[in-house]
Amino acid sequence: MRLTDDRYAKERSQFELALRMIGHEARTRTIRECTGLGDDRIRKLYGTYFRDRPGLRVRRRRGKSPQQVAHFVKNPRNQLEAPTLVALFCASLLLRVDPGRRLHPCWPRPDVEYGHRLCRAYETYRLLHPAATLSFEWAWNLLQNVSKTDELYLAACGRCGSSYVQDSYALDTATCPSCELGGGRSCKSVAVPRA
Repeated sequence: MRLTDDRYAKERSQFELALRMIGHEARTRTIRECTGLGDDRIRKLYGTYFRDRPGLRVRRRRGKSPQQVAHFVKNPRNQLEAPTLVALFCASLLLRVDPGRRLHPCWPRPDVEYGHRLCRAYETYRLLHPAATLSFEWAWNLLQNVSKTDELYLAACGRCGSSYVQDSYALDTATCPSCELGGGRSCKSVAVPRA
C-alpha cells in the first residue's frame, strides 16, 4: 500500500481527523459523527497512539456530550468566549449570519471536512484564549445549538453594538460581557462576520 493511493485517501482522512479530535479530548460519539469510524476503531486509536505515552496527557471523556446552553451565558467570561467561537465557526464556513443576526448552518451534516474545520476553529480559539474555559465538547455543543436550535442567538449590545451569545429563554439586558465587565464603559468585543 502506498500512502499516496487515492483509494486510501478517505480512510486516511478519517484516521487523521480521529487522531486530531482525540487529541482535543473529544468524546467517541462526536468523533464517530464526523469520521464515520466505529466506536471500537476509535478506542483502538486512542489505545495505540495516546494511552500510556510519556509526556502526553490526553484523557478519554466518558458519557454523553454536554447539552446545556446555560453554560455559555452563566458568567461574563463564558459569554465573552462564546462569540469568539461563533465568529471562528463563521470564518470556517460552518455557520453564516443573516442580516437579522440569525445563525444558519452551512453544512447539511457532519463529515470529515466539517470535523477538520471545527478543529481549526477550536485550535484558533485556544490561541486567542490561552486560559480557555470552553472545552472541545463545549465548542461542539455550541455549534450544534446555534445551528440547529433556537435556544441560543446572537444579541446586539445596546452600548457598543458588538455581538454576544444570549439564551433565548433568559432575560436579556442588551449589554455584552465586555461592557458588563468594563463597568459601564463602552468597549468593543468580537465582531461576528455577516453573510
